[in-house]
Amino acid sequence: MYFSIRPTHFIFHFAIVIYRYSLVACVLESFNSNIFLSEKFASNGPDGLRTAHKILLNDTNLDDDYLIQFLHNRILNLNFHQHQYGDGARSSSKNINASYFPSLLSKKINAAIELLKEVQSPRALPKHDLGELRDRVQSMFYHAYNGYMRYAYPRDELRPLSCTGADTWGAYSLTLVDALDSLVLLGNYSEFQRAADLLLRQLDPLANVNVSVFETNIRIVGGLLSAHLLSNQAGYANGDGWPCSGPLLAMAERFARRLLPAFATATGMPYGTVNLLHGVPPGETPVACTACVGTLLVEFGALSRLTGDPAFESAAMRAVRALHSLRSPLGLVGNHVDVQRGRWTALDAGIGSAVDSYFEYLVKAGVLLQRPELVSMFNGYKDAYNKHVRMDDWYFWVHMDKGHLTSPVFQSLDAFWPGVLSLVGDTDQALRTLHNYHQVWKAHGSLPEFYSVPKSQPVPGREAYPLRPELIESIYYLHRATGDPAVLQMGVDVLYSIETMARTDCGFATVSNVLHHSLEDRMESFFLAETVKYLYLLFTPDHFLHTASRTGGYSVQTPRGTCRVWSGTHVFNTEAHPIDAACLDCCHSPRPAEASQIDLVEVLGLGLEAQDEDWLVAAADRLGGNRDDDSAPINEQSFDASDDKNSTMSSSESAAANRFELLTCPTPPFHQRLTVHGQVLPDN
Repeated sequence: MYFSIRPTHFIFHFAIVIYRYSLVACVLESFNSNIFLSEKFASNGPDGLRTAHKILLNDTNLDDDYLIQFLHNRILNLNFHQHQYGDGARSSSKNINASYFPSLLSKKINAAIELLKEVQSPRALPKHDLGELRDRVQSMFYHAYNGYMRYAYPRDELRPLSCTGADTWGAYSLTLVDALDSLVLLGNYSEFQRAADLLLRQLDPLANVNVSVFETNIRIVGGLLSAHLLSNQAGYANGDGWPCSGPLLAMAERFARRLLPAFATATGMPYGTVNLLHGVPPGETPVACTACVGTLLVEFGALSRLTGDPAFESAAMRAVRALHSLRSPLGLVGNHVDVQRGRWTALDAGIGSAVDSYFEYLVKAGVLLQRPELVSMFNGYKDAYNKHVRMDDWYFWVHMDKGHLTSPVFQSLDAFWPGVLSLVGDTDQALRTLHNYHQVWKAHGSLPEFYSVPKSQPVPGREAYPLRPELIESIYYLHRATGDPAVLQMGVDVLYSIETMARTDCGFATVSNVLHHSLEDRMESFFLAETVKYLYLLFTPDHFLHTASRTGGYSVQTPRGTCRVWSGTHVFNTEAHPIDAACLDCCHSPRPAEASQIDLVEVLGLGLEAQDEDWLVAAADRLGGNRDDDSAPINEQSFDASDDKNSTMSSSESAAANRFELLTCPTPPFHQRLTVHGQVLPDN
């Protein structure tokens, strides 16, 4: 129970007397509006109705404490609903409103509620020790990591039931590659150095092996890039010139270069498979998934900015533009496309499997690479998908040309969507949709791969939960954006469920069926790369990734002069590998010649959370006058403390004025469209 009941028993009993005559209507209303969140009843609706019926009949066999908790949870859940769907009021005295109850009963119910408010804040949630939760996640990480290193390395994945290893994506020790940056984020620098040396000796980008372009990019290229950008903090021996050079960056570039032959198509959209030694295999199908075509720009763009070779970013950008040009008159895209002919081969439009990270990268690459064109693309999709795909805050599958429903199914991969919505400032819709997804989790302790919303059950044959990260990813983003303790509680639910269901003697196993929690002998690499990482960061509010926008990161010497890195401008790739945008402006021209001259990276680097006025002034001065001669010119609308309008102000007044300018109306230009957490606001 969330709180002690005994000292206030008499008040709760009074509330229950009134409540007995109104509960059925309230329960039915809450079921109809899908907001019945009680721990005792959310996963078993009929039990809730039976309890309501007994209360109505004044059944004396019901335990009073049980009824008290039932009443308290009902009020708690109404507050959660009010916070997400209503005005978001934080004050407990404003959260409950009589409008949630039949008008005839409003006065009686409100009388009971007012008494309850005097005793216990109805918004109260369990008080969590974040340090204890963080320690539990850290223990989870090392249990899985040590199991992999002991029983599976150098194979790709751990088999956590048999305590053996197996290769799945090319025999590249994929779990270790994926976990490399997690070691830095957990502060284990010595193990990071050891693991990086192991991989650099072992990885062979010229192996005669067929690999997925998509998976190799997000896991190997993305993992090595992120590890490179974090390696300086871990004290790794990079030599002179970091972040523009280093062994991990060189290895990432070698792998990415072996993927470039996949882009040699009539449309510029890449094949799905490539042989690292020989290029595209003979007879390779030209059909690739939408996400496979559109999920390269974060990694390839970062490589071009760090190495100075524009080939990577140009190839990925051409693919995105080609894909975007194929959208239907409704503004929707299918889920598989012929990359040679430029025609759709699968016409179902949705946000989940085979499509998901295409949308994600439009936002993240737009911010990372200073390309407002990409965020404009995303906003167009968001409007179209809200109109044709969203139904009651779920996102189903529809025909991309006709818009009619083809599959009323929620896929576990859909759960990334609220997190992306938070990045463009649409936290209201994000919370509504996250609430729906969390209810599925509450019902089963995890998310099945496919869930039939009309039938309220997993789709037969798709009941597995392979420890996917998408739900906790969105929880992380939404908690960072709102600070809502109810969202934090969702993360606690995820942690407890995984600990309870999936732990084995040497790791954590895929849940093969969420209905009876049977296990499968597989632990995919994304468990350590994403699921555990997002949990750890959720419970670590003082992590350097979160405080960098206040501290301003740190300075390094590069070929272009002094550069300030890890200053709060990172984005996560779709495998949760953080890429620091500030680093990308350290090495070569910060943008290709055809891109808009927008100094987004350094503006993002300021951050609105910054408390140190001296650092704000220094950063503003750096923006105004300390750029190298060979850098691209700053757009005339760029955030610049040396603007004429501020020339008569002191340096501190100038910085303060520019901070305020980011929040003024009318809507500022793209590079100034930020929320408190560095998110990009929508056009309206």
